[in-house]
Amino acid sequence: MERSEVSEERAKVSNGKTEAAYRKPGVSLTPAEWHLMECLWEQAPRTGREVVDYLKAEMGWSKSTTLTMLRRMAEKGLVSCDEGGEVRCYSPLVAREKALLQETEDFLSRVYRGSVGLLMSTLTKRQNLSREEIKELYAILEEAEKRS
Repeated sequence: MERSEVSEERAKVSNGKTEAAYRKPGVSLTPAEWHLMECLWEQAPRTGREVVDYLKAEMGWSKSTTLTMLRRMAEKGLVSCDEGGEVRCYSPLVAREKALLQETEDFLSRVYRGSVGLLMSTLTKRQNLSREEIKELYAILEEAEKRS
């Protein structure tokens, strides 16, 4: 949502609400949904049986747990279910990049009040960065500078 749209929404809503009340809902996955989506992002489409086998091996989930998750995620519009005969095939309806961006924005807003600088400061104090990682960060910053 653009800032002007946020301002318009704020004008319509009473002042007592948080900023989250002004945003349209984005992609927000639970930890369990992340596991299932990773399975589908890795390879899609997958049959229900393939998803069940994958999540049993990776997470120890039962068949009923996995099928319930698939059904609920299809109802939420996160995955598609193609019922071609006896076999159901599942595919992600949300791109991994979109989910990652939303998760990152939510985390940055919630924990660091939107401050990328504070996030980076915390990360560099906690971890020793390799020269390669530092070069990668410089390249990312140079690219961001070109876009602004």
